[in-house]
Amino acid sequence: MASQVDICNLALSRLGDAATVASIDPPEGSPQAGRCKQWYPICRDLVLEAHPWSFATRRVALANLPAVTPSWQFAYGKPADCLKAWAVLPSDALDDYSVGLPQSYGSFTGMPMDRVIDIGAAYTPQDFDEETAADGTALILTNQQNAVLRYTYRQNDPTRYTPSMTDAFVLLLASFLAGPIIKGDAGQAVGKDLYKLYVAALAIAKSQDSMTRQIHPKQVVPWMARR
Repeated sequence: MASQVDICNLALSRLGDAATVASIDPPEGSPQAGRCKQWYPICRDLVLEAHPWSFATRRVALANLPAVTPSWQFAYGKPADCLKAWAVLPSDALDDYSVGLPQSYGSFTGMPMDRVIDIGAAYTPQDFDEETAADGTALILTNQQNAVLRYTYRQNDPTRYTPSMTDAFVLLLASFLAGPIIKGDAGQAVGKDLYKLYVAALAIAKSQDSMTRQIHPKQVVPWMARR
């Protein structure tokens, strides 16, 4: 698996730069190391937030905070390591990809279950919004009680990345490095070409990562739920 330095050197090689770096944290002193230090974390986060990667996904029970708006019944603190929130779920959800009726849904609404089914089934993933409180606290707002968040965290260990994701990461980093290293119109042109290659490589990496899941979403509509 590639290390942080390996990814930087692969990106430089994509640019035809014969130089190699030995360290970017701290940077060793070369211009290439300084540029890699500058762009590596930005490119890493851009790739990580582009997909719910299996190697960078967590789910945690959210910490309840006082409600901040009548638009949402509950406010929770966003986890400090959350890079991209994907789904807010009931704590007893058995499947966070399907449409169904969580076990707690009837008791939460106060309605008989047959009445809940009459008015329509609910998505197991719940609606949510992200805002920032006046004191700077990052919030997850939702109508889900005892909510669980599935999210991408900032996975800093590149040895955990899949080969296809690493390839996409290298191309994105190279596209950012092209301008500073090659300079002028030529650098901009190379950067654009590398970014196109990154988009294609990212699509492949997403597809490969999705194959690690065997999920077949099911939909429960009211007339089926009452059978």
